[in-house]
Amino acid sequence: MLYLHSLGHFHPENVIDNQFLESLDIGTDDEWILERVGIRQRRTVLPLDFIRSSRNADLAAAQEAALYSNVETARRAALMALERAKLGPSDIGMVVAGGCAPEMQIPSEAARVANALGIEAPAFDVNSACSSFGAQLHLLAQMTALPRFVLVVNPENTTRVVDYRDRANAVLWGDGTSAAIVSTQVRARLAVTRTLLESSPAGCALVTVPRFGHFAQEGSQVQRFAIKTTLACLERLLPGARARVARTGGRVRFVGHQANGMMLDSVAKRAGVDAADHFRNVEDFGNTGAAGAPSVLSQRWGELGAGDSVVLVVVGSGLTWAALELEVAAS
Repeated sequence: MLYLHSLGHFHPENVIDNQFLESLDIGTDDEWILERVGIRQRRTVLPLDFIRSSRNADLAAAQEAALYSNVETARRAALMALERAKLGPSDIGMVVAGGCAPEMQIPSEAARVANALGIEAPAFDVNSACSSFGAQLHLLAQMTALPRFVLVVNPENTTRVVDYRDRANAVLWGDGTSAAIVSTQVRARLAVTRTLLESSPAGCALVTVPRFGHFAQEGSQVQRFAIKTTLACLERLLPGARARVARTGGRVRFVGHQANGMMLDSVAKRAGVDAADHFRNVEDFGNTGAAGAPSVLSQRWGELGAGDSVVLVVVGSGLTWAALELEVAAS
């Protein structure tokens, strides 16, 4: 059994609201954005003046201009997770990182994050784009002989690779980082009781970040795929979760991939998930890639009650999708 001891998150302070995007004169405004993606604002590691003056045309310049590195945002999210778990860096026996836009080819992002935290332990990356968190926990749940505590981090500062001349993608992305501490040895209040991980490599070209290029996707095709696969995962996991809470007196909470608010509304409605049980943050933080779903859960950490079940579904480039069922211990 994989136990989830804590979550942490970090979002940079610079806000890209819809009015800022309108000021870039790229053919968009608040009404257009809300109707299509349901996002009001998002955060960025980039200075707003840099985006305004350059539209982020030069990715090397964006790397230099960024106020935070992936390592620094991961360090901050990890410190929150460690504090919540009442642990220190010396308690961590493995670090796993992953996301959409690592800063370097080598060394691994995990090794650099571990170094920043003073952790001397195995460190490696599992990158599966926006589905990285689900893929990481799926793989860890299958592994044996893990150390007592594993740190999983998803530093997602993807605005560094967004083309702010392209309204279709500029309206989507925000920056955020999540961190989780898991264990197969030490029990915790939350347990990961079921994991799913699947891919359709035939769609590998539909969502891309080239080594020296901007983020690109076939938006409408990817959105249809995300709705279809998210609903399919919910059909597999919701019946068991609902049966459990009928016994425990808890509630079923749904957390989806925070890519598009309108898509999430459609999925939740079709799956019969009440608005109060649909945890999300896409309106205020945009698409934060692999950090989106776990950061939602981190922000709502104190709202999980005894006997609750959480169904988390994420979809990413690859095309890859993953789902987790988490159970909060009954009182």
